Amino acid sequence: MSGCGCAEVITPGLLDLFDARARMIKAARPIDGSERVSLAEAARRVLAEDVLATLDMPGVDNSAMDGYALRLAEHSPEGLPVTLRVPAGAGVMHLPAGGCARIFTGAPVPLGADAVVPQERVTLDAEGRMHVEGELGEGANIRRRGEETRAGELLLPAGARLDAAAIALLASHGVGEVAVVRRLKVALLSTGDELIEPGALRVPGQVYDSNRAMLAALLAQAGCELLDFGVIPDAPLDLHHAFAEARDTADLVMCTGGVSVGEEDHVRPVIEQLGGIAFHGVAMKPGKPFALGYLGESLQAGTPLIALPGNPVASLVGWQLLALPFVQVRQGREAAPLQRFPVTAGFSRRGPRGRRELLRVVLDWVAGTPVARLAGGQGSHMLSAASQAHGYLVIDANNNVENGHAYEYCPAAQFLD
Repeated sequence: MSGCGCAEVITPGLLDLFDARARMIKAARPIDGSERVSLAEAARRVLAEDVLATLDMPGVDNSAMDGYALRLAEHSPEGLPVTLRVPAGAGVMHLPAGGCARIFTGAPVPLGADAVVPQERVTLDAEGRMHVEGELGEGANIRRRGEETRAGELLLPAGARLDAAAIALLASHGVGEVAVVRRLKVALLSTGDELIEPGALRVPGQVYDSNRAMLAALLAQAGCELLDFGVIPDAPLDLHHAFAEARDTADLVMCTGGVSVGEEDHVRPVIEQLGGIAFHGVAMKPGKPFALGYLGESLQAGTPLIALPGNPVASLVGWQLLALPFVQVRQGREAAPLQRFPVTAGFSRRGPRGRRELLRVVLDWVAGTPVARLAGGQGSHMLSAASQAHGYLVIDANNNVENGHAYEYCPAAQFLD
């Protein structure tokens, strides 16, 4: 398996993929502004401030299971009478001397009891006395007060993304609303005279705009506020007007297409008129034309701009590997580390020349361990393979793929932000 290769310049003039990713993360700055939302509205939002525990958790010593609470010192071969019943939600009771308590999961352990025996290890004789099978240690099956959190301790830090478990944690402490980072406003536009909206009648030479539909879904999935600028013609004046408006209304501008160096690729010159380019060109296949730029005085003082390739799979890969971590940092959270681990290739293939290649693959588990197989055609315009792929097999530049050898694999599920 190859290493990260961060210091490797694969093709002159192009950034190494992992160097480009590091630059994207370093260049991103969190946006300002927050709002308070109810817990019901907080899913997938980012905390704007630390949240402290309001309670000891658990609030009292309670039983970890259904069973019987007792004083270990009082148990004998004659057994113990059941003198108390403690359901969940009951108040804290005292355990009478010489007896035990029938207790249920989550119920407060009676004062004086020092262990709970699971009901599976208990027998009741004809007189209703409880007998324990096997040994039992002090504190067994008791959840101690405050063993998870103490009131005043940090519950969740600023920058945490609120998933279902985090929301449950907040709810368990009675938190009804939280301060979250405002949604990142992203202006999205496609460029190209050939593009038309899905659902419109098509004539030969026209292409349905799949990139904008895909990126709108990805931005929504990432919790962004979408400003849809539609399709902008390949005309410098139209592009100038669109980018200027996007600059003034959004926290981030994202465009696809027209960023290469052909005669009809006007995006880069317009960006340079309104701002500048931080870098353009990444040594990866697909996705080489990726660019990071800005509209305004500088990348830090202006509005950042991410220019994605026009080919849909290249645009998808550019989002997943490079744009997504930038968005995450802009949202006030940490960029998720890239998950990579070795997987055996179940095919042979001529390797990429001059660039790392991200092959769309599915994992075959028939033999019990994963084997990567090509998901279909690997062209940067072929969405069918991308839609079926489980992830990417990352092949270093100028290395052939050999059947039975291991290569780095990036699961696509990690990008379901």
